[in-house]
Amino acid sequence: MPGILLGELFPNFEADTTSGRIKFHDFLGDSWGILFSHPADYTPVCTTELARAAKLTDEFKKRGVKMIALSIDSVEDHKNWSKDVMAYANEAGSPLPFPIIADEKRELSVQLGMLDPDERNKAGLPLTARCVFVIGPDKKLKLSILYPATTGRNFDEILRVIDSLQLTAQKKVATPVDWKPGEKVMVVPSLPDSEATALFPNGVTTKEMPSGKKHVEVL
Repeated sequence: MPGILLGELFPNFEADTTSGRIKFHDFLGDSWGILFSHPADYTPVCTTELARAAKLTDEFKKRGVKMIALSIDSVEDHKNWSKDVMAYANEAGSPLPFPIIADEKRELSVQLGMLDPDERNKAGLPLTARCVFVIGPDKKLKLSILYPATTGRNFDEILRVIDSLQLTAQKKVATPVDWKPGEKVMVVPSLPDSEATALFPNGVTTKEMPSGKKHVEVL
């Protein structure tokens, strides 16, 4: 089946966007990246999502994440739709702060496994599902989330998982349920106690489980 798995190199596709033609890896440079797809231009849920993403641009910039969207309409449609998006975001007249890929032939949507077979347009063609791809500086896929066309995304959750991905890429830790930045994290089970002590000189908290296993936490 088409699509891409976690840890795989993300395709270095070329595409027309509202900011001109891009080659994806060149667009990313050394940054993290997020690509989020939309079923179609002018649809109400998509407009709310892009408006929310636009409002969060500074949050993504703080994390060194380049943003790019994708929809199955033309560049011209994207540019006109962007005016609606920014008006919904109460920033009428301002440009959309990230590009939108034009995937009119659905070639990229097929390649990345983004089509929703249950949601179709008036011509009977499948719409793009609401996909989220987070790509690391090594150009590999770090996270994918797939929503049906009928369900809008939670961008606060997307920022939260990016915080987790960036933290765990640098430290030998994992983030527990409902984790938020500044809260305790878990030391990865494969890390020996002696190494954990060296890596976390301020100390760790150990919780013994009935199974005899132990969970090691650190701030």
